[in-house]
Amino acid sequence: MKISRLLPLIVLLNLVAIAQEVPSVLRPPKGSPLALVVFEDLQCPQCARAAPLLAQASQTYKIPLVQHDFPLPMHNWSMNAAIIARYFDTHSKATGDAFRLYIFEHQREILPDSLRGFAEKFAAEHKVDLPFMVDPAGKLSGLINADRDLGKSINIDHTPTIYVVSDKKTATPYVEVKDLSQLYATIDAMKKQ
Repeated sequence: MKISRLLPLIVLLNLVAIAQEVPSVLRPPKGSPLALVVFEDLQCPQCARAAPLLAQASQTYKIPLVQHDFPLPMHNWSMNAAIIARYFDTHSKATGDAFRLYIFEHQREILPDSLRGFAEKFAAEHKVDLPFMVDPAGKLSGLINADRDLGKSINIDHTPTIYVVSDKKTATPYVEVKDLSQLYATIDAMKKQ
């Protein structure tokens, strides 16, 4: 058989191999051709700077923003903030997302002892009851630990770690955005693939 006839088969096999190597976390949700994926820590100053830009890019391009909790061990209230955010997620994803943006906005004012007060103020403004014990069974912290394990499985070692991910079977189905000033350009480039 001539090599020219084998070439399409070789290309197809390479695309299948690439698709199998891409971790599911680096693919957009079903039905979306593109998405933004971020591993973030609610106490991370860089995450606080990135969060509004990611939310705006998600709205501008009408693509999902998939957030994964990745609280870093050196931050003394980030795990508790993530648990509270997950609690608000149980009421609605929009409420959880709004809480995350609220925490990022007030991040410099928050201390371990004042986090609860910020959460109570947010809950009152959004007409959500905040129980004394937010996660008594440990279910929410289990979800956060699963996110952290997922991040470690793809070698996440810093926050924020931001990806633009595509459902296309190309050589570059995902790209890490290391410079936020290049976020929109990266999304545009992924759309053109």
